[in-house]
Amino acid sequence: MRPATRAALLVMSARSFSFPVHAQTPAGTPPNADEKATAAKAKSDADQEKKAAEWVASLNLSDSARETRLREVIATHLKSVRDWHNEHPLTTVPAGMNPVTGKPLSNLDRQMIADSAIPKSVHENLMAGLRKDLSEEQVEAILDKYTVGKVAFTMKGYHAIVPDLTEQEEATIFGFLKQAREQAVDYKNVNQISAIFEIYKTKCEQYLNSNGHNWRELYKAYTDAAKARKAAATNVPTAKPAQ
Repeated sequence: MRPATRAALLVMSARSFSFPVHAQTPAGTPPNADEKATAAKAKSDADQEKKAAEWVASLNLSDSARETRLREVIATHLKSVRDWHNEHPLTTVPAGMNPVTGKPLSNLDRQMIADSAIPKSVHENLMAGLRKDLSEEQVEAILDKYTVGKVAFTMKGYHAIVPDLTEQEEATIFGFLKQAREQAVDYKNVNQISAIFEIYKTKCEQYLNSNGHNWRELYKAYTDAAKARKAAATNVPTAKPAQ
C-alpha cells in the first residue's frame, strides 16, 4: 500500500471515531450567574403564587373562578413590588439629608424613596382587582395579610395606652391606620411596612395631643406600669415545699 493511501485511511478512521468538542457541559459544572438568577426568580415567583393562594383560601369563597382571578391579581402585585424593589436599590437615591430631621438619610430612608416611585397603576390594579370580587370587609382581610395584622395590633396598643378614647377618637385613629395599611402593601418587607405605620402613628399621636390628651405623659404612664408589673412578677418569692 502506498504511503499516501495509508495516510488517507488513517485520517478517515480518526474521523469515524471522533466526537464533537461542544457536545454538552460536563456534569458537575456550577451554573453561571444568569442560570442562578433565573432559578432564583422562578423560586420567588412560586413563593409569591403560594402566598397569594393561601391568602385567597383563607376567605373560604367556595368559588373557583373568583379564587383564580384573585390569586392572579395578588400574585401579580406581589411580583411587581418585588421586581421594582430589586431593580431600584437604595444606591439609585443619592445620599443626602432628611429634610424633616436634618439627619443624613438612612439606608431605609433611601430604599423607601426608591420604592415609593413604583407606578401608581400597580396599586390601582391590585385594589380594583380585589374590589371586583370581594366585599370591602374581605378586601381589608387581604390587606391585613400583606401587613401582618398591624392595624389590629396597633389599635390594641392605643386602647391600652389611652383607655378613655372616645368613639370619635377611636374612629379617627382607626382611619389613619387603615390609610397606613393600604399604603404599606406596596413595600416589600416588614421593616418598610413598619416605617409606613410609624408615619401614621405620629399623625395619631398629634391628633390625640390636639384633642386634649398628652401623649408623652400617657405613654410614660403606660410603660412605667408595665415595668412595675414585670418587676413585681420577678420578685414574687417562690413558695417553699412543705416539710
